[in-house]
Amino acid sequence: MKFHIAINLERMDDSQDMAAVRDHTLEMVQMADEVGFEIAWAAEHHAIEMTIAPNPFQIMTWWAANTKTIRLGAGVANAAYWHPINLAGEAAMLDLMSHGRLEFGLGSGAYQREFDRMKPGLDQKDGWRYMQEMLPLVRKLWQGDVEHDGEYWQFPKATSCPKPVQEDVPVWVAARAPITFDYAVENDCNIMSWPLTLPFSEAEEYRQRLNDSITRSGKPYEGTWAMMRHTAVYETEADRQAALDAARQVLAMFGNLMMKAGDVTNGFPEKVPLEKLDGNVRVDPEMLEQNLMFGDPDQVIAKLKRYQAIGVDAFIYYASMGLGMEEQKRSLRTFIDKVMPEFS
Repeated sequence: MKFHIAINLERMDDSQDMAAVRDHTLEMVQMADEVGFEIAWAAEHHAIEMTIAPNPFQIMTWWAANTKTIRLGAGVANAAYWHPINLAGEAAMLDLMSHGRLEFGLGSGAYQREFDRMKPGLDQKDGWRYMQEMLPLVRKLWQGDVEHDGEYWQFPKATSCPKPVQEDVPVWVAARAPITFDYAVENDCNIMSWPLTLPFSEAEEYRQRLNDSITRSGKPYEGTWAMMRHTAVYETEADRQAALDAARQVLAMFGNLMMKAGDVTNGFPEKVPLEKLDGNVRVDPEMLEQNLMFGDPDQVIAKLKRYQAIGVDAFIYYASMGLGMEEQKRSLRTFIDKVMPEFS
């Protein structure tokens, strides 16, 4: 099993220094780079302090300049917010600046609140339509001149400037729904899945969807399937409680965005009362500890082996969940020292 890291610039309140938050993300990525993590993922979100990520390619270019071998993934760019020529060029520029370390991830978006501001009038549930028009178009723009007269974009002959350094840039799709698994398999894309706070059975369901898509495609699937989970590895009761408390507070804010259940002031979502959260953002501590990649090293190793057994090729260590910076570093160091050797 290979390991990736996903980390955001995140502030839970305005007392946190922005420069310290910035530097923390780089330090975490550098720690991962030094021990052989394969990919560092940066998200795209807008007007939200808990995920400060207006352009994933910008922060990844900074990471590229300060790391050695770790690859750099957009996890993921939201197709509906971009013009294809712009997106193809930004991604290719990162590939050039990083000497060919780009992993191109594309998705269909998460929060209706964000769509209401970035793409007014578009229902988040229809974001996949933009993704499916965008992906083949970006690939064509990387090859040379393209004229396009599609449903969402139209433009005369143009190409991506620059072109990627890599002849075949790895492409990733964020998939949970069957239709997206079908699209990823049919178009030879790698897949990343995120079961949020749902049980391991949700990951098993994704495996079945992937298997069904491969069967429907009638051809072998040679892509990578990666699974992302919020992760905290702890060896003391204090660190355990800090991780659980942080996850519950983040989910109270995340629930606001998913359920449109509160206001967002200066980028900070109001916290939904914990007793009102259910479904994908349930916050029962025992459930969180069981479902997320939380635990002492032995517990985390056992959980990872379950994912490995259902065919997960890479585990994405999702570090951002409101936990303090020192606790985040301590968790990652424990993961590196006491978990990774079991999978070397």
